[in-house]
Amino acid sequence: MADELVHYEVRRGIATITLDSPHNRNALSTRLRAELTGHLTAAIADDDVRVLVLTHTGPVFCSGMDLKEAGGARADQQGVNEFPAILEALWTSPKPVVARLAGPARAGGVGLVAACDIAIAADTATFAFSEVRIGVVPAVISVTVLPRLLPRAAHELFLTGEAFDAARAQAIGLINVAVAAEGLDAEVTRYTDMLALGAPDALAATKRMLQEPRPAGLGEVFADMLELSAHHFGGPEGQEGIAAFVAKRAPSWVPAGD
Repeated sequence: MADELVHYEVRRGIATITLDSPHNRNALSTRLRAELTGHLTAAIADDDVRVLVLTHTGPVFCSGMDLKEAGGARADQQGVNEFPAILEALWTSPKPVVARLAGPARAGGVGLVAACDIAIAADTATFAFSEVRIGVVPAVISVTVLPRLLPRAAHELFLTGEAFDAARAQAIGLINVAVAAEGLDAEVTRYTDMLALGAPDALAATKRMLQEPRPAGLGEVFADMLELSAHHFGGPEGQEGIAAFVAKRAPSWVPAGD
């Protein structure tokens, strides 16, 4: 709909969620948060969706929380109270999530990027943890950002609020790759095509494995990983994948035409 702030489209198993509020630099307003939450919920629940792409219109990916709404509001009325649920939905989605950035991300916008599994940015995009410069703390986004960033870089950039470019973002682990703007969509498609080759249950289990803390003892880690591996080798997806490999055909979960 024309009056939406977040659009939702599914094509060939790819759910594209587009922030479309360029008048305020795609700030996380009340309406945008609500619509984003609804579309994330729909994509995660839809069995036909294999991969999510989070993108934007306008020159800015996301400028963070809507400061006009935040002004004058009490602590219990701040929109940031709803933000953890959005970050958690992205982080824990059983389906891979790809962030596509053609422009800058700031504060909460960087938190969105970090919550996605794969982040691809135009090499002209910039980033900043600008919170301290307006007297607030990058606390909520730290939950998704800190697992991505090199510790020294996190201290520097959280404390100074300095803007940094896409090359630095890639070097410190915030994004996967920075590409020329004209190649951005092709690179996003390259990743979504690769992700669509993965078996849905196997992808979900792999995401959980990557995020779960591991026991201190090596023997216990191997025992847990052996159980997980054997379960999927003997499961329906594993058996289908093995049969497809032997028969030199595509597994049943690969979208038609790939």
